[in-house]
Amino acid sequence: MNIVWYHIIAILVILAWGVSFPFNKILLNNGITPTEIFVYRSLLAYLGLLIISRFKVSLWNWRDEALAVLCGLTGGAMYFVLQNVALKLTLLSDVVIVIAINPLLTTILAAIFLKEEHFSWKILLSSMVAFLGVAVVTLRDGLVWGDGLLGNVLALLAALSWSVYSVLLKRVQGRHSTLSITRKVMIYGFLCAFPLMFLEPMTPISTLLRPDLLAIMLFLALICSMAAFFIWNLVIKKIGAIKSSNYLYLDPIISIVMGVIMLGETVGMVAVVGCALVLIGVIMVEKL
Repeated sequence: MNIVWYHIIAILVILAWGVSFPFNKILLNNGITPTEIFVYRSLLAYLGLLIISRFKVSLWNWRDEALAVLCGLTGGAMYFVLQNVALKLTLLSDVVIVIAINPLLTTILAAIFLKEEHFSWKILLSSMVAFLGVAVVTLRDGLVWGDGLLGNVLALLAALSWSVYSVLLKRVQGRHSTLSITRKVMIYGFLCAFPLMFLEPMTPISTLLRPDLLAIMLFLALICSMAAFFIWNLVIKKIGAIKSSNYLYLDPIISIVMGVIMLGETVGMVAVVGCALVLIGVIMVEKL
């Protein structure tokens, strides 16, 4: 497949993930806990991948298996649970713009730990422009501690966990199939997060089985987790952690637009400026 197609596929995955933010917010607004959302979607995604692979389960060597556990912890449990808690505490627009910092973090981590990744000060400068957009949104009310700032801090930690995942993923790619890697990330993410469910009141089954909420959960599991994770792991393998992660800068624009349409959230000038800087960062890094 021509390398251009992998860039197109990356954009389609980002579109799906952009829609996932307001969908997560809808589930949270209906009483489903942040941990439950991830546990249910990861379990459903794993079962779907298991069916696709015809129930063939492979055991890797202990080093790669340990890396798979870390991938499940960082790119699964930590990223999604922290993201969902942040969505519960603050505005959707704040969360998605702050999480957009992860390409900057991935650029730095990949340059340090992945010698084959191209790194230059021009790429770092491009990422810093986008980071400025994140800073504008995060600090618009100053350093006043509260739910809003706490949500932004958790979103920042979620971005860091995803960047660590992107780098760890490169360590096992090439030795195992993309399907096998994605399946292990899902099951280990599920196992890491599952015990946390019992620290919060469980959502009634009647709520979980509401047709509208169930449809959202299935979309998150089968499209945003199962299909998108599989495709994204393939994209990282083909175009690299830095280039692929820079497409994540588009997430805030897509998510904010969908938040306005689906949730009725209002977008102030600060968010517009932040998104503009983020988009400029994407364009700069793709032109270098």
